[in-house]
Amino acid sequence: MMSLLKNLCSRSFCILLIAVSIAAGSLLTANVHNAWAVNPDEVLADPVLEKRARDLSAGLRCMVCQNQSIDDSDADLARDLRLLVRERLVQGDSDEQVIDFLVSRYGEFVLLKPRLDKQTIILWSFPVIILIIGISVIWFSRRKAGSTQPQIVPLNDEEKQRLQNLLDGK
Repeated sequence: MMSLLKNLCSRSFCILLIAVSIAAGSLLTANVHNAWAVNPDEVLADPVLEKRARDLSAGLRCMVCQNQSIDDSDADLARDLRLLVRERLVQGDSDEQVIDFLVSRYGEFVLLKPRLDKQTIILWSFPVIILIIGISVIWFSRRKAGSTQPQIVPLNDEEKQRLQNLLDGK
């Protein structure tokens, strides 16, 4: 009994230790993610403007890397875009004006999350359309399968006799 209790305690302790290690690791790396590619010479002196620049940069796609934000990318173009965002913010542009400027220059592709407008409505509605089609296919196939149950036809006299002969071993 005592060894079982020790076993459970040590197992629980190990699980707790692993969980704490994972949580601590994720907390330690969470703040590192924000400063990967931004060079010290890019950082604005005003912390409010820098926070706005970081928020904007996190939503803008690096045109070289394509699946990274310009905030995470080390590419030269990403650096140029980060500097451009900061320059526009220092000039007094609003976040929306900065985004509109970059979209007018590079197209909607520069946004990691495309806006919902007439050009992207199909992109945003596609998952819902696929879901509706999938549910419809499942519903119709189950409905059809449920209505075509096999009908049991009773055996005729000849079939009954053959069955009886097989069961009797003749």
